[in-house]
Amino acid sequence: MRSARPRYIAVEGPIGAGKSSLADILGEALSARVIRESPEENPFLGPFYKDRRRHAMSAQLFFLLQRYAQQGELAQGDLFSRGGVVSDYLFAKDRLFATLNLSDDELALYDRIYQMLKLRTVTPDLVVYLQARTDVLLDRIRKRGRSEERPIRAEYVEEVARAYAQFFFSYDEGPLLVVNASDIDFVNDLEHRRELLEVIDKARVGVNHWSRG
Repeated sequence: MRSARPRYIAVEGPIGAGKSSLADILGEALSARVIRESPEENPFLGPFYKDRRRHAMSAQLFFLLQRYAQQGELAQGDLFSRGGVVSDYLFAKDRLFATLNLSDDELALYDRIYQMLKLRTVTPDLVVYLQARTDVLLDRIRKRGRSEERPIRAEYVEEVARAYAQFFFSYDEGPLLVVNASDIDFVNDLEHRRELLEVIDKARVGVNHWSRG
């Protein structure tokens, strides 16, 4: 038997995978509130892409506290609003980037803060993980033309994509749908979008995988 329709869906994946676009589509389809992590609000992100070592801790803590503040809204009853909630990030993935970018001493300090905050966060009823080849991710990053993303190197994108794959390989906090997004265009192709939404609607329990064709 399938469980009830998820009230809280998180969309995840490496940069360029289409997280925010799919979150917006789901929000419209489900009449749900959409919560975005808004990377453009992080004043340390542009400098981080230019010099990871120097700006990693500042960028990481800004994201952590921003996401925690948004999670506080969920804990106060937002999940019971009409249509539920869709977010374009998973709070637990924050530590994924911390392990990639922080030194051992920085990570030890970060972990103390992260563990205290995570206790008060909400676990999604369903996570949709978008994965794509590195060349596809780089092409999508280039096409959207965000100034702060111009210094991103292919090696970093590949490193992040690999870390995501490892993270979700052992993810066991709830239902997970893994979508191969390399060869689908759910933004511009209505047939692709319809098929993906149908798959998401049926993904209620366990780990499911989907690729088109």
